Amino acid sequence: MAVTGLLTARTEFASALNQICTERGITPQSVLETIKSAILAAYRKDFGIDEEDTYEVEINHDNGAAKVFLIEKKKKKEVTPPGFGRIAAQTAKQVILQKIREEEKSAILGEYKDRINQLVSGMILRFDGKDVVCDIGRGQGRMPPQEQVQAENYRLNKRLTFYISDIRETMRGEQIIVSRSAPELVSLLFKREVPEVNSGAVEIKKIAREPGNRVKIAVISTQAGVDPVGSCVGQKGVRVQSVIDELEGEKIDIIQYSDDPVKFITASLAPAESLKVEINEAKKEAVVTAPEEQLSLAIGRDGQNVRLAARLTGYKIDIKGLEDKKKKSKPEKKAKTKKEKKTKKENEQKETKPQKTPKTKVIKVKEAKPKEETKKKELKEKTGKTKKNA
Repeated sequence: MAVTGLLTARTEFASALNQICTERGITPQSVLETIKSAILAAYRKDFGIDEEDTYEVEINHDNGAAKVFLIEKKKKKEVTPPGFGRIAAQTAKQVILQKIREEEKSAILGEYKDRINQLVSGMILRFDGKDVVCDIGRGQGRMPPQEQVQAENYRLNKRLTFYISDIRETMRGEQIIVSRSAPELVSLLFKREVPEVNSGAVEIKKIAREPGNRVKIAVISTQAGVDPVGSCVGQKGVRVQSVIDELEGEKIDIIQYSDDPVKFITASLAPAESLKVEINEAKKEAVVTAPEEQLSLAIGRDGQNVRLAARLTGYKIDIKGLEDKKKKSKPEKKAKTKKEKKTKKENEQKETKPQKTPKTKVIKVKEAKPKEETKKKELKEKTGKTKKNA
């Protein structure tokens, strides 16, 4: 950063002041004002002046000599005590250095405020508790735990690309916050690697990310004849592989964005295929039917695929297998009550148990002979007797 307002280097004081300002990236005027404040503070401390009085300090830009003036009724009266220069210099030294450091930090923060939402290359310097402190050029970035990726291994002197997310006020003053977990890191990496994204010919519409595991990005072409997915993938996957390497192996799904919710949801559940989607736009809900061989792909490990698809599309997605849907489509039998089940069970038990037959008394009854047989027998006996008599 070019420094403006440098003094004419006619003396050693002016040369030294210009050098400090150039190295630190601050203006000579701000340093001189700091010196004036420090000298006035030293004067008040050593000489016990009345706080109600108004004083002013003037510094010679050529030799650095300081003079103290008392302002009374718009008139200036010099009140510089003998030998004050040495006392003022010793007292003000630390204050001046501190002010210079603050000015330097303020200048750095001002520079990085203009770079918020941009990428920056850096190197890990140290660990401060759970925070990772990084060297990002003129300043230091701080990466708190929520901005870190748990799957990544952070070690000293490791070089990474960071996303500048914010300049945050902390107990230690303003800090430059950098991130490795922000979805914006992915979009800016594609902007860096893919000329079509950088030029605006391909637009990244939405991103859903689980840092360290998987990210889904929806892209659309703003120019005729440009394949948005192919542009991001690159020839033989070179472009997308560069982004994967920056993200240390994180899986990337690039899908075609569509205003049609059915098409968009179907594409977002890739790599699953042959899906049937039914949506309720009012409730932002979708029921997806998948063949049995595609069901696990649609859901993903621990539900990750469908979870990212839901975040990407903005729909609550319920995935069902084709066989499950067929079973549900059959008429269901009326559910039996507990009482009916109990009665049926008791009846079955009764049928299976052998029934005891009651003991009966058998009475033998002589059968009555028919009258015709009796008559025949009597006739036969008479005939027999007649033959004997003859």
